[in-house]
Amino acid sequence: MNGDLERIALDGELVDETPVRRVSWWRRSTWVPVWLKSRRDFLAVALVAPWRFVGAVVRGLVAVGRWWRRWVTVRDYREAAESSEKLADKFEPIRALTLFRWKVTAAVVVASVVLVAVLDLVYGVLWEIIAAVAVGLAVLGRRREGSPGRRAVLAGPRALTWTMDPQVLIDAFRDAKLIGKDETLRLVERARRDGAGWAVTVDLPATRKAADVIRNRDALASALAVDEVQLSVERVRGNGGHAGRVAMWVADADPYATPPVRTPLVEVERWDAWRPVPFGRDARDRRVDLPLVWTSLLVGAIPRQGKTFAARLAAAGLILDPHTRLYVADFKAGKDWDAAGQVAHRFMSGDEAEHVVTLVGWLIELVSEVQARYRRMRMLDDVTCPESKVTPAMSRDLGLGMPITALFVDEVQVPLEDRTQIKVQDRRVTAGEYIGELLTWLAKKGPAAGLVLVLATQRPDSKTIPSGLRAVLGSRFALRVMDWRDSNIVLGEQMNTRGYDSSRLLAAHKGVGILRPDGETQAGADVLAVTVRTFYMPNEDWRTICARGRELREVEGTLTGQAAGQDTALVLDHAAAAKAIGAGTGGPVWQPDGLPEPLAAVVAYLGDDLEAREFVPTAELVEALEVEPTAFARQMLGLGCKPLRNRTPMEGGEVRRVRGYFTSDIRAAVEQAGSGDFSSPVDAEPSES
Repeated sequence: MNGDLERIALDGELVDETPVRRVSWWRRSTWVPVWLKSRRDFLAVALVAPWRFVGAVVRGLVAVGRWWRRWVTVRDYREAAESSEKLADKFEPIRALTLFRWKVTAAVVVASVVLVAVLDLVYGVLWEIIAAVAVGLAVLGRRREGSPGRRAVLAGPRALTWTMDPQVLIDAFRDAKLIGKDETLRLVERARRDGAGWAVTVDLPATRKAADVIRNRDALASALAVDEVQLSVERVRGNGGHAGRVAMWVADADPYATPPVRTPLVEVERWDAWRPVPFGRDARDRRVDLPLVWTSLLVGAIPRQGKTFAARLAAAGLILDPHTRLYVADFKAGKDWDAAGQVAHRFMSGDEAEHVVTLVGWLIELVSEVQARYRRMRMLDDVTCPESKVTPAMSRDLGLGMPITALFVDEVQVPLEDRTQIKVQDRRVTAGEYIGELLTWLAKKGPAAGLVLVLATQRPDSKTIPSGLRAVLGSRFALRVMDWRDSNIVLGEQMNTRGYDSSRLLAAHKGVGILRPDGETQAGADVLAVTVRTFYMPNEDWRTICARGRELREVEGTLTGQAAGQDTALVLDHAAAAKAIGAGTGGPVWQPDGLPEPLAAVVAYLGDDLEAREFVPTAELVEALEVEPTAFARQMLGLGCKPLRNRTPMEGGEVRRVRGYFTSDIRAAVEQAGSGDFSSPVDAEPSES
């Protein structure tokens, strides 16, 4: 036993018995004020706190008194009149407003005294009310004048005091040279709070136009001392407006500096393609929906501005409708569109020549589909098909086979610039030229047959997208581009002179662009264009929407094409497509097959002249066709072609009135005969460059 104790003692070591003082979390915390970590400092603060509280209350009383005195004497109105050197003219309004504010002050004081007396009588809370008021005044006056933390007061007409003083707004219009020195504005609606900004509606002087205010919006923003993105100017149209009525809205801060809003489509179970698709929000935080049916869409921007996001937003609404059919061609060759492969009737991603040739096959297939739909619509009764347009009921009737069909082509400049040689009938053309002709034909003829065309490009120039194609694309969305010329190519000729120039958009505003819709939006049916910030739809939301779209199609039995694993081999009929678009000759290839005689012989004889000529003499036709004149005239009259007299130059230069047929009547007779193998020619559109 003793040996064990000795061994324990020998193995021990000398320990300092002075206890270790631990620093409490109270002193180590950065959240606790310094004066609370020391007893001495705490006692010092506690002793002077009452005097500091009294001083803060006094400063609060002084601040409230100054504010009330400035308000009751109409100081802001007086200073604005003095700065514009019109104090004498404004003396009577200032005096009247001052008297009114004195009355308001008296009424508020009397009401407050009565209220406090009643509360004290009923509840006995007089001292509680006094304490609450003292605390409020102490908070207001907790810092001395000039101390850090006190907000500086901006004075002068270049502040947003125009929201309370119409005179400053008038001065701003004069400074921007939108009205003359002797002209004034008439307030239709007084300035009011509208969301995160101020709204006001004014009438311009006679002969002044709202379009000029919209075009010079940046000058007006400078006069109001705000950034032009904070200023929204719209012309008031319809029954309540006219050419000189302007609706203005000024945001308190940059409306696009806040985080983007998530697309509402990610929360819905399904969507109706006939409803406009939720696209984004404007500066006033109003939702902007984009109509897609019976129109087409062009999206243009420089890289990394949100072009693909905008096109996918349009696709999302169609994906959530199980009765739509999608063709998706991604020439970016990325993964942005990959999720659409599980719902698309046809899908491809790549930028090689083989992908361009595949797109040609798709377009030929769609041309044939559009022609077939028009033929079937002619056979339907007026109840099912009132006009030569697809209706919602027709698009959902599986027996008719006319679903809303959408073609999405991202980076469309890739196939349009492709120089791969392909053979079309008896001529060789580049794939890009042929694709441009096919897209133009589809943009013209396809919308009424239920075809939606959405093209996105990062190179919106006149050499990339043919002018004839741009002219027939109904809706336009231009994100940030390099200069006003590119903006006009996307939005339309001279849109920059109307105040819509996407090259002025800030690079920091991702997803912000100018939308020129083909149809009514929440901003109104008469609005030419509106600046929109698109909804945010990251890849995970995009994949969720595509997966939901596939489930809906599986339930409805509408999953087709590549998404359903079906045979997707293309049967190319270049001859039929070339005949439809005019084979690049500028007009249709008129086919006499199936036409009654002698109409077939007339069409065969005239050929291309059926489009080039306006009038054909009867004597020329009788001689060329070797027919009996009376019988020929009777037969042509039975087909709807009535011979008429028209002035025609003869071989010797003489102009004579002769009897003959207008080629427009002959073309109408061909259409009435029901050949169905022709279409209107591809119009030559003026260049927008």
